[in-house]
Amino acid sequence: MSGIQTETLNMTSNTKQESPEKAAKTPLQLISQGVCLPGIPRHPTFTAQRQWILEQMALAFRVFARKDYTDGMAGHISVRDPENPHTFWTNPLAVHFGVLKASDMILVNYEGMPIGGNMRRPANAAGFLIHSAVHKARPDVDAACHTHSPHGMAWSAFGRPLEMLTQDAAYLYGDAQAVYQDFGGVVLTEEEGNRIGAALGAKGKGMVLQNHGLFTVGSTVSEACFLMTLMERACQCQLLAEAAAANGLQKVFIPEESAKYTFENSSDPETLYWEGQPDLEFEAYICKGEHRN
Repeated sequence: MSGIQTETLNMTSNTKQESPEKAAKTPLQLISQGVCLPGIPRHPTFTAQRQWILEQMALAFRVFARKDYTDGMAGHISVRDPENPHTFWTNPLAVHFGVLKASDMILVNYEGMPIGGNMRRPANAAGFLIHSAVHKARPDVDAACHTHSPHGMAWSAFGRPLEMLTQDAAYLYGDAQAVYQDFGGVVLTEEEGNRIGAALGAKGKGMVLQNHGLFTVGSTVSEACFLMTLMERACQCQLLAEAAAANGLQKVFIPEESAKYTFENSSDPETLYWEGQPDLEFEAYICKGEHRN
């Protein structure tokens, strides 16, 4: 993939010479048996970093299309611009996720004005109101995703957080998961967008929007995209477990300590970046690089 092919990344190997007691390993080092996966790519110029981000964004949309998260004009991804962090890139309204390219994305400012990129189409007004509120409130968030995925919408009808039923669900342990229960219809006011942004909280990574869908954030497109796919699958598993429990089977929850341990050793930005890469690299392979245009 472009970020991996074009960057020369430094990796530390001195931990191999230290005893396990002295060497505190990162989650990425813990999951890598042998040579550790490299860190998140960083490009030498804003132009190069921006192009890479937009390519990742196009691939994330194609992942969502392949996994059937499309729903008319609904759904959006936003990514903070690396040079001008008070602006962000988002997708054009009414273009299918499966055909989006880097050049299709629109740059908007916090006032909602398109100021760069693809000026031939409008952005999604509801998407702008939600994403601008999140980017303003959370400087640590560079990427945010919202979809109307099937199982996400079904689980959202309960207005409840996902339970710690599976290892994957534990990636959203504790404050990493939020629920927005004040559904006010299609988001067309700044107040509604701000309420959604506030509901995510200071540490939220994923949120169930009651009667609406799912919302995820991350420090990279890859992280936010992966968390969306993880959350959608967790909703599917939760619904299946609820159906089985309704017929008399008892759910077994992950112990608090185990869920916390899983979260702390799996849900950091570098690990979650790499969790998303297999899907993004597969999309780059099947579209033969079309996403870069």
